[in-house]
Amino acid sequence: MRSLVETPAHALRKGKTMANRRILILDDDAAVGQTIQWLAESLGFAAEFATKPEEFFERLTSTSPDIIITDLVMPEIDGVAIMLLLAAQKCRAGIVIASGTDARVLDAAQRSAKEHDLLILGVISKPISREALRSLIGEGNADQLLVSHEEQTAISEKLEITASDLQRALDRHEFEVAYQPKIHCKSGAPEGFEALARWNHPDRGVLMPDDFIPVAEQSEAIDFLTSQIFDRSLQWFSEHFSQSNLKLSLNLSAKSLVDILFADKLSRLCRQYSVAQDRIVLELTESSAMGDPTLSLDLMTRFRLQGFHLSIDDFGTGFSSMVQLVRLPFSEIKIDKSFVMEAEQSEESRSVIRSIIELGHSLGLRVTAEGVETSKAFDYLNTLGCDLAQGYFIARPMGGEAALAWANQRA
Repeated sequence: MRSLVETPAHALRKGKTMANRRILILDDDAAVGQTIQWLAESLGFAAEFATKPEEFFERLTSTSPDIIITDLVMPEIDGVAIMLLLAAQKCRAGIVIASGTDARVLDAAQRSAKEHDLLILGVISKPISREALRSLIGEGNADQLLVSHEEQTAISEKLEITASDLQRALDRHEFEVAYQPKIHCKSGAPEGFEALARWNHPDRGVLMPDDFIPVAEQSEAIDFLTSQIFDRSLQWFSEHFSQSNLKLSLNLSAKSLVDILFADKLSRLCRQYSVAQDRIVLELTESSAMGDPTLSLDLMTRFRLQGFHLSIDDFGTGFSSMVQLVRLPFSEIKIDKSFVMEAEQSEESRSVIRSIIELGHSLGLRVTAEGVETSKAFDYLNTLGCDLAQGYFIARPMGGEAALAWANQRA
């Protein structure tokens, strides 16, 4: 039996052509399945369809498709149950959800699949047109997603990071900083950079924060890691932007919010590098403020009194966001990237974005949108009066020299 984990992107890297790229379709209506098959074949794919779940999974094993197109509403089993079974098999095919059901249900199904680490290429409402299908899977549109998803999954499955690994990395100064630009939506002028930790692992390459921050927070390593990242970021910022008005955003872990003197320590570090506190934005997720509400209130108030800005990150993803926003002295809201990235397809996400921007402005706060990956998303945010934006459309996170070059060019 061929492994589903290594089929789609593995085949693409071996030079699979469009003609031998395979699509498997699941739809209980044979006429619909046949139509989607013809559409896929007209785009140059090898395609087949199944109307029964048993037949679908048999063909899944025997053909190892690169892309799966599945309906949501079927008499024997629904599409969410299908995707749960695919996740249990660690399926790495790209998945297109096709259904005539309500758009909100389509969006919810898509989010559910992503939570189970499935690669969702997109959703299509029935009846499916050739152009809609081509926009998702045609002309290599899905290739990069398939490859990156497989590679990231392979890395994640191999990682077994321990506290000792982190301590050795800290001792060897293997952690580096990437800087992602933020710009003003209206003018396009640079606002500053967000400093993001990267682990330059000697054997595994560059690791992202999601790979090591949870382990660091469960050990004593988080304080040392925060100290290294802050020190390196402030040094770089001071060397290159001491005469500018740009700001530097730094991420704070909930585990760091237990020391009432933290604000004093950070102020001393800023003075050491001659960086004014009002040019520093401290980004905290709402969960960061939930451990000890009183201590959080005291510490964050001290941050503001000493000149630091405070940003509530990933706003809109937690149940107590509104409570935290009202009780704590934030100066900025960051709209979670999940809403921004889904805005083009989801009216619900657009409604959430509009509401957050209106809420932020009504409270006198600046609003930043992260996850801006297309010109359409950026233009939409601009029409709503969003203040700041960051994301791949503007610039990816980059090393210090590249970030300096970007700032000089932008200026």
